[in-house]
Amino acid sequence: MIAARQQRRGIARVTALTNPVSGHGAAIRAAQLAIARLRHKGIEVVEIIGDDAQDARYLAAAAVDKGTDALMVTGGDGVVSNALQVLAGTDVPLGIIPAGTGNDHAREFHIPTKDPEAAADIVASGWTETIDLGRITDGAGAAKYFGTVAATGFDSLVTDRANRMRWPHGRARYYLAMLAELSQLRLLPFRMVLDGTKEIDADITLVAFGNTRSYGGGMLICPHADPTDGLLDITMAHTASRTKLVRLFPTVMKGTHVELDEVTTARAATVHVECPGINVYADGDFACPLPAEISVAPAALRILHPARP
Repeated sequence: MIAARQQRRGIARVTALTNPVSGHGAAIRAAQLAIARLRHKGIEVVEIIGDDAQDARYLAAAAVDKGTDALMVTGGDGVVSNALQVLAGTDVPLGIIPAGTGNDHAREFHIPTKDPEAAADIVASGWTETIDLGRITDGAGAAKYFGTVAATGFDSLVTDRANRMRWPHGRARYYLAMLAELSQLRLLPFRMVLDGTKEIDADITLVAFGNTRSYGGGMLICPHADPTDGLLDITMAHTASRTKLVRLFPTVMKGTHVELDEVTTARAATVHVECPGINVYADGDFACPLPAEISVAPAALRILHPARP
């Protein structure tokens, strides 16, 4: 399936979108190296930096409308997510120069996370693959695309708490928020309807909907997810035991948690999800409160990736 979706195209003009705050400023240096590499290869590069996410999206959309061979983003999964809202359903491919904390999009598609020039070479090579995206539609009908994983339950409660905290900074704030939520761990009353037919009414700790395998910088929460199969992988943890949940996390790094008794999985193209007081986060960013419809958008994006046999 992957081979059939591969295509090589000429790359003569690239629009480069940079998130200047990604990686504590590392994105600026990474973008400079990547852009210089493309220009050395004779590729025209137009640089855009938005004042905020909305402005960056507006500038990217304008570049796509005017015509560009690729949109290359430098930063973390947040700036990639912003680009997805512009590129979904178009024929303009996405190139990624990783410079964030998690870089889960780049990891999934074997894009070097520590070498901006090597990542730029992938953009210049022109090899693309057509992949699915996830889509979250809130109660008002507004939709948002995501590339990796949509998280609900314990994970989203941790992110809620971390977002309310002003100290400490970086990952330490997330870990502190996780400890605080562990002290209040509880099962949550989820109701889901898969593909309009299968109902799940259960008390669940967390539910993750994966278009790709990982989130949080390589945590393989949906280890068998395939972004070309037209389905979302759903991982559900059913435990109110703090000890069991803490022991679960090391296994998530290897993807072996799905073999545990307290974890169940499913696949679906569309899932209606309800759980009072729970928000959805996707690609690390807030999406909407539940209830929502989380679905797959088949073959919605072309992404630049290393050449494959």
